[in-house]
Amino acid sequence: MNIEQARVNMITQQLRTWDILDETVLHAVRTTPRENFVPAAYKNLAFADMYIPLAHGQMMITPKEEARLLQALNLKANETVLEVGTGSGYMTALLARLAKFVYSLDIFPEFTQHAQVKLATHNINNVTLLTADAARGWEQQGPYDAIIITGALPFLPESFRNSLKPGGRLIAILGQAPAMEATLIKRDIHSGWSEEKLFETVIPTLLNALQPSSFIF
Repeated sequence: MNIEQARVNMITQQLRTWDILDETVLHAVRTTPRENFVPAAYKNLAFADMYIPLAHGQMMITPKEEARLLQALNLKANETVLEVGTGSGYMTALLARLAKFVYSLDIFPEFTQHAQVKLATHNINNVTLLTADAARGWEQQGPYDAIIITGALPFLPESFRNSLKPGGRLIAILGQAPAMEATLIKRDIHSGWSEEKLFETVIPTLLNALQPSSFIF
């Protein structure tokens, strides 16, 4: 397989046709080798329009979904990001290319350890990786300019909103299978809120996520 041609095809045939046109995002995708972050057994499928299985029942979302989330997050070079769900470390690497600093958390030590090695291999050092359960929020090191939650949540715990700076953006996959939506939540400088539905998907729910039946009014 011609890796570089496959990368170009991914960008032109998947990303651009899905209206991912932000050149900063496209450059990050172009210069961050996805094939080095997927499990070895799936290296030849690194650029395919498919979900790639990870350990512990987790998965990498499709390349076009990754890029669409990044474009919607609209990161600036001076911003600090919280990522909940390190997974393969690929999204972490992309976030680090676009932002000043990234705090990335995963409940599985294996993911944290593997991501540490991969990020170091690619000289990405503006990331702190932590093994922790952040399904119900993570206020340490906050507030943040942007938050991205890469596992699904039945609904968004209020603590995540509390960790977002005025002017900040948050992306989460909200809902329950088979109805989940990638959702962009913005907090304006006056602390008002807006939401935008980006696309439908179905991905694994974060372990220990609050369930609607357990929510106390």
